[in-house]
Amino acid sequence: MKQWKIYDSPGQHKIHTTFTPSLGGVAIFAGALFALMISLSLKNWMDSKYLFISISLMFFIGLRDDVLALTPKQKLYSQFLPVFLLVFLNGATLNSTYGIVDLPFIPVWIVWIISVLTLVILTNAYNLIDGLDGLAGSIGIISLTFFGLWFHSVGEETFGLIAMTFAGPLLAFLFFNWQPSKIFMGDTGALMIGFLLSFMAIQFINTNYNLPTGHPSKFQASVSTAVAVVIIPVFDTLRVIILRLRKMQSPFKADRNHLHHQFLNLGFNHSKSVLTLSAINLFFIGMAWILRDFTDHVILPLIVLICLAINYILKRAQAARAH
Repeated sequence: MKQWKIYDSPGQHKIHTTFTPSLGGVAIFAGALFALMISLSLKNWMDSKYLFISISLMFFIGLRDDVLALTPKQKLYSQFLPVFLLVFLNGATLNSTYGIVDLPFIPVWIVWIISVLTLVILTNAYNLIDGLDGLAGSIGIISLTFFGLWFHSVGEETFGLIAMTFAGPLLAFLFFNWQPSKIFMGDTGALMIGFLLSFMAIQFINTNYNLPTGHPSKFQASVSTAVAVVIIPVFDTLRVIILRLRKMQSPFKADRNHLHHQFLNLGFNHSKSVLTLSAINLFFIGMAWILRDFTDHVILPLIVLICLAINYILKRAQAARAH
């Protein structure tokens, strides 16, 4: 029992300075599960059984890490079980290039590898942004609300309901996670929500791509729109990995180079940093909606250019502040 760790301790690369309860993910999961038991029919549960089993497994992996810490390798390797269930039994796969490049056929084993890596990378990317009071919760609410409303608009009521049902407990959690935070979601919540977002992103890409031309909710850029919705974890993770590799460091090495650290370095407090990053997320979603008639060949380079511009502005602002 002495080994149990239900508080997140300060120190190392962490920002908080006090011992804080870290099992907020339990409340998020319990709230969503209770709401889904009321709102979903038995048929809906059976149709989505592998999704719920996978999310539950990811929840318990995060809970195990929060209570009795796993090594980074143990935490990573254990995630492959729920990911494999989702890919091989639920069919959560990226099945084509979606018009980005012209390939007549993709071998099934490549489809499986790309799908597994997408789920694992995006799940952990969301987990990595959980370093600031209110940040992971705010980004999760924004992304899940978009997916929930969009799936509802195209008649995919079950996915829409699942997304909104998890967004609800996240909103309630945010009241206790806003600066000064009284509780963290921990890996229990971050891995679970990140995993759900990665599934929703894949489901969005496939569903949107197969919508008929002229549908009012169709985005011509399926992949780029999904990236825009989850841009903060994607941008942050790619950025820190590139920075670490340039310094000849392991991409898995923890540091204070995340986007939220950059805003703190500029003198922003937690709340202002979270609101700024949330505004950036909303800007990308709004841009994707305004430019929904353009293809990935236009939107994807535009997303990259804007991310590079944000990174440049942050570097210049910090250099000016240092002088």
